[in-house]
Amino acid sequence: MVHGLKRSLEIAVAAATFALLLAVRTDTATAQNSQAQGTTSSQIIQFLGQNIQWYRQTQQEQHIVSEPADLGFLADNRRLAGQVVKLAFDFARQEAQRRAQAKQQSSPEANPSSSNYESLNRAAAGADQLVQQTQAELEALKQKAETAPASKRRQMQTQIAELESELGLFQARQQALHGMLDFASGASSGGGKGGLRAQIDELAAAVPAAVSGANISESTSASDQQQTAKADQALTKPSPTGIWSITAELFRLSSKRNFLSNEIGATQQLQDGAAKLRAPLVGQLKQLLQTGDQLAKQADTSDQKALEQEKKQLDALTAEFKQVSTLLASLSKQGILLDLYKNNLASWQAEIASEFKEQLRGLLARLVGLAIALGVVFLIGELWRRAIFRYVHDLRRRYQFLLMRRIALWCGVALVLIFAFVTELGAVATFAGLITAGVAVALQNVIVSIVGYFFLIGKFGIRVGDRVQVGGVNGEVVDIGLVRFHLMELTGDVGDAEPSGRVVAFSNSVVFQSTAGLFKQIPGTNFIWHEIVLKFSSDSDYRTIRDRVQKAIESAYADYRDKLEAQRRQMELTLTSVSASELKPTVRTHFTTSTIEVSVRYPVVIDKASDIDERVLGEIFAAIDREPKLILLDSKIPAHAAGAQV
Repeated sequence: MVHGLKRSLEIAVAAATFALLLAVRTDTATAQNSQAQGTTSSQIIQFLGQNIQWYRQTQQEQHIVSEPADLGFLADNRRLAGQVVKLAFDFARQEAQRRAQAKQQSSPEANPSSSNYESLNRAAAGADQLVQQTQAELEALKQKAETAPASKRRQMQTQIAELESELGLFQARQQALHGMLDFASGASSGGGKGGLRAQIDELAAAVPAAVSGANISESTSASDQQQTAKADQALTKPSPTGIWSITAELFRLSSKRNFLSNEIGATQQLQDGAAKLRAPLVGQLKQLLQTGDQLAKQADTSDQKALEQEKKQLDALTAEFKQVSTLLASLSKQGILLDLYKNNLASWQAEIASEFKEQLRGLLARLVGLAIALGVVFLIGELWRRAIFRYVHDLRRRYQFLLMRRIALWCGVALVLIFAFVTELGAVATFAGLITAGVAVALQNVIVSIVGYFFLIGKFGIRVGDRVQVGGVNGEVVDIGLVRFHLMELTGDVGDAEPSGRVVAFSNSVVFQSTAGLFKQIPGTNFIWHEIVLKFSSDSDYRTIRDRVQKAIESAYADYRDKLEAQRRQMELTLTSVSASELKPTVRTHFTTSTIEVSVRYPVVIDKASDIDERVLGEIFAAIDREPKLILLDSKIPAHAAGAQV
């Protein structure tokens, strides 16, 4: 691409003369409309300002460079932009010089350079010629240094540096002389704003790298360093893989494409401005060609004065033709370079458009993959849910499995989204590790409570409706949350407990605390043990006492035996590794020196505790009162049983 552009530049320079003739033939209509008007100083200054603004806009291209291919376009555009602006200033200076010469010829008595400032004018012309010769010699030496062997290149670099210093000195002298001439011209004409040449030099100071030979090498080296840094950054930049990064890349490419579109429009506006300036020159050149043809067709004469007059006309015509053709050549070359610049921008824009389409296809492919992955995750979740409802019939177990399914489902969705949207997983893993550590420290109690939730809903956990005892508080479970559970506080004995009107909240982390125990019934059971102690006289027959108490207990338990047996079998199913003891009343006799103690221990169903206690005590006291009566000295009856007796 770069070699092709250089070849195009060579063709552009070689075709400059042909472009002049072509412009004469093709711009006839525009020239006829603009021939009478000419080009004013304000138009030239406005044209230079337009070039400077366009050049500054082209310098913003380095901010959109992000790919290795962009660097080639940037280097070519910078080279073309500098040449375009330099040609614009060449045209402006040549036009200013032509106007000064025309003014000198038209009114030599009013021009300071024709009489009082003739020596200053000659010095300025000599300075111009010296600068041109030095620039030509410098360019020739630079071209020779590019192809010279390494042994001679160092010596040539020294010569180039010396010539650049000389050129800077000559240019400073040139600017000083022209400044004095412009000041003299402005002072003699009564203008306070300076001449055209002074305004051109002021505008040239705005773009020294494009029009001043003194700073070109420095600016080139600085731009080369920037381009090298951009190249390293572009080559080491990883290609986007995540949806988020691809979307950002699409927005960046769209911004680049819009920027290049604006540049193409600005270049076209600059071309239109150059065409407006070129139109009167084309008309003037055509008029000169017609005048020359007329002079050439005139018949030869032997009159010496007529021949001298004709020679003066031809010489003046030739000089004016050279001036106009030189001006037109600068504008024509600029037009060719602007065409190349537009073609380069169009190629750059086409490459960006191709990359945009490729990234868009990649984004669509990733979105389709994301949709498929999420569909698979939700399909697995749906199959899992149906399997739970089909094979798990216990409501408690079903709830636990559904909860596990919900957690696994959303974890899977989160992982799919992370892998889809994130590009650098290593950075994400590091960031996630730091975030997790911070969250674990800040929310350690909450995390422990969440873990405790899974212990609470386990095999020997609690569920709504269970009566439990936590930290000395008896209550019925009314809610089990992910972080805490709530109990409805019960007051009184277990069998006769009544709601106190308060709800107690406990953190789920209570399962990990050694000082706060959690007591509940074995799953599937609903019984507690009561005990009564009776003391009889030592003169009584202990066999009679034991038989009567035993028969009374068995009679009282006749209606509850089946319920207690069912709970015993449930205990055997739940406690597979422990054999459950039989749930039936027991009577034990103890002898002392003065009494016979009989302890009665019997199970009661919690919701029927009062009825069972009343039934047991009634049967026991009825057995004691039968003849022969037994002498009961003392008894230890629990409060709940005593209340039932009363």
